[in-house]
Amino acid sequence: MALVTAIDRTKVVDDFPCEVREIENMFIPLPDGTRLAARIWMPVDAEIRPVPAILEYLPYRKRDGTAARDELTHPYLAGHGYACVRVDIRGYGESDGTMMEEYDRREQADAIDVINWIASQPWCDGNLGMWGISWGGFNALQVAALRPEQLKAIISICSTDDRFLDDIHYHNGCLLNENIGWAGTMLSYSAFAPDPLLVGDSWRNMWLSRLEHMPLHATTWMQHDRKNEYWKNGSISEDYGAIQAGVYLVGGWWDAYHTPLMRMIEHLKAPKKALIGPWAHKYPHFATPDPAIGFLQESLRWWDYWLKGIDTKIMDEPTVTIYMQESLPPAASYPERPGFWIRETSWPTENVDNNRFYLGIDKLLSEPAAGQVTVDSPETVGAASGEYCVIWLGPEYPTDQRRDDAFSTIFTSEPLRDDYHILGAPVLEFTVASDKPVAKMAFRLNDVFPDGRTARITYSVCNLCMRDSMEEPEYLVPGQTYRVRIKMDDIGYIVPAGHRLRVSMSDSYWPLIWPSPESTRLTIDLQNAFLDLPCHNNKTRVDKDPFDQPVSAPPIELEVLREGVSSRKTVEDAYTGTVTTEIFDDFGKLRYADHGLEVDQVAQERYAIVPDDPTSAEVETSWTHTVSRDDWHYRVKSNQKLRCDKHFFYLDAEQVAWEGENEVHRKSWSEKIDRRFQ
Repeated sequence: MALVTAIDRTKVVDDFPCEVREIENMFIPLPDGTRLAARIWMPVDAEIRPVPAILEYLPYRKRDGTAARDELTHPYLAGHGYACVRVDIRGYGESDGTMMEEYDRREQADAIDVINWIASQPWCDGNLGMWGISWGGFNALQVAALRPEQLKAIISICSTDDRFLDDIHYHNGCLLNENIGWAGTMLSYSAFAPDPLLVGDSWRNMWLSRLEHMPLHATTWMQHDRKNEYWKNGSISEDYGAIQAGVYLVGGWWDAYHTPLMRMIEHLKAPKKALIGPWAHKYPHFATPDPAIGFLQESLRWWDYWLKGIDTKIMDEPTVTIYMQESLPPAASYPERPGFWIRETSWPTENVDNNRFYLGIDKLLSEPAAGQVTVDSPETVGAASGEYCVIWLGPEYPTDQRRDDAFSTIFTSEPLRDDYHILGAPVLEFTVASDKPVAKMAFRLNDVFPDGRTARITYSVCNLCMRDSMEEPEYLVPGQTYRVRIKMDDIGYIVPAGHRLRVSMSDSYWPLIWPSPESTRLTIDLQNAFLDLPCHNNKTRVDKDPFDQPVSAPPIELEVLREGVSSRKTVEDAYTGTVTTEIFDDFGKLRYADHGLEVDQVAQERYAIVPDDPTSAEVETSWTHTVSRDDWHYRVKSNQKLRCDKHFFYLDAEQVAWEGENEVHRKSWSEKIDRRFQ
């Protein structure tokens, strides 16, 4: 749905230097006998004139899950002299086996075996790159840290270096509701059957085995409620020096993973570059908001340099390219963000200086203040938060913050005399006391327009039990004061003169994070409480767009049998006070012209809470997918429900599969999970 719309903005090209041959499906044998399914594009004469290879390694089903995206991207690079290999991870798509944990050691070991296999093929010259977005961006980093000899460089898009700190499960120690949402997504995606046209009659046994061995990921993720060995595996922050291959980091301000990008570009030791635009969670040649860029051309320059030894000058250019967004009124989505590019030789940069504001009673001040304020918000603050990770083109962005501000503790500046070019991570520092042993906080930096409209610039959340350590959290002593330093998410944003800045604090942020076990009342001591705002001096602004216009290979042939639609609404029950956010994503029904597969997916999420009762929190997810071709037809429905009391989480789930009209599998889970510090 979103992808089809986005590619309308790119220029389609098919006149490549090399004629491209596609291998629709090939099985890569692993040492343990498992076969991983691959789709491969390469120059027609690659077996005579071997070329470098580029690997993308994902669980999302090359047959239909990423097929539209793959078609836009891989043939372009293949047409410029590369073998592009798109592999489904063990247990997904047409690959053998059953699904595993996210980013576990088996997945990484399989990737090494795949790299060895590719390098041994007659069409590969032995030089490899690896790239991907999200899961593929994660494992590109993880595999690079294992240092396979053939892997010369990677491009990692929308990824993180620390799986506990700020992946889709926890953020600064707070359990994200996106954790249960993502678990629901993977529960459905993991239940897709292999295509009989590719695997033959074995498809049914493979499918039923996957359903039988289906894990309930949310249970595992919630049991690991602090940074431990589970999360350290696959977190390259444990040893930045392990990566020696060239690394190109790519992200967007509206994606959930832009702060890790800024962190990685600072700490990685390998040759590196970074690019961050105004985009959501998408490849930059068809990303939104605009401006999309000629990312395929940029990628080609990177691969030519590292895999072919061509001096494209890409490593002579500034290391970091960043888009500075101009202020826009709050909206549920944006087709475009006006702004401009800056380029820095390193990060952090000497072109950023801190501007300090002090927290006073209701105000942001230029001089220190004194006194105390309380943070005691209803559990429903956060209705305007938007999605944790903006992905599609639906209403996912944070909306007008005035509703949330009305129930938060706020500090507002006078109208600014000059433009503020914020670049980096705003930092809050203050002293706080809690009346409960577990407390969470949300912090928002807002742009207040002269007419009162209020846009969220950036934000962060914090589990105060993990203020000093994510590995060894400690319960708060009620009444005792603690010094807290909070880094908000990095951002590039220009606040115009005449606007006001606002810091907003709440002790809840629903439905973005799970609430504390009890309602809390926090006391902030304003003595030496301040906001440090990083501001760029605009000296490295680029007058000319440094990128070409976006292009793509010809799109896949798809027949839209039903248009997709997305909606998000928040309603309040006037009788009970319950506030419910409902998200509906109909991804439409599509038919793939080249092999006739019809795929129909619908997802729903429901988040409900009562303003004065954190234990009333409840989340439900539901996914239904239907796949068919001629007289072959199956359907899987996957449901989850998460609730809690003061001490435990209660997670119930069910997955039911039908072949035709006959139910062939049903599996249920009922889990009780200790909340501890959540």
